[in-house]
Amino acid sequence: MEPRLPAALNAPLGRFLVLLDRWNRTHALTALPPGERREELLLDAAILLPFLEGLPPGARVADLGTGMGCPAVVLALARPDLEILAVDASTKKLAFVRQAALELPVPNLKAIHGRLEELPPLGADLGTAKALGALGQLAGWWGRHGKAGSPFLALKGPEWAHEPLPMGWMATPHPYALPTRGQRVVVELRQTVQPS
Repeated sequence: MEPRLPAALNAPLGRFLVLLDRWNRTHALTALPPGERREELLLDAAILLPFLEGLPPGARVADLGTGMGCPAVVLALARPDLEILAVDASTKKLAFVRQAALELPVPNLKAIHGRLEELPPLGADLGTAKALGALGQLAGWWGRHGKAGSPFLALKGPEWAHEPLPMGWMATPHPYALPTRGQRVVVELRQTVQPS
């Protein structure tokens, strides 16, 4: 697999990076140097785009622990027919996501504030997360917020295989590489036994 950003997203994602740079000076949203943000935040998110192809219009995607809206912003721009939920407990980061949704504009991007263990179930058709937690923890959250049988995509480093999975879950790795940041994996989690 190789991440590719559609050419049509270059202009809005350029505006996203400018907005992030402006906000970062005041709000310290990310420690990533400006020169690394396109690859680490946007190109890395693009690896998830092929997984959206089977989703029908109106389907709900939940990006858990979205931070500054990555990968949520890229997904929302690429599929304006989907409802993309950017979920995070940080008020400051979600204020930025809301501003990005207004300015880019990305009307199908919704900021959801709250802790994953306390929010009412989101009923999502697909879940994503980057650098949020171990696979066992992600599976627990997804069991609450995903529809039965729906997949969860975790953006991980190569060491993901050392993370234990809870009973009744399976993990399928989809390896890829970023141009300067090395090997990564999309770990696709699915519940094999539905809770009764």
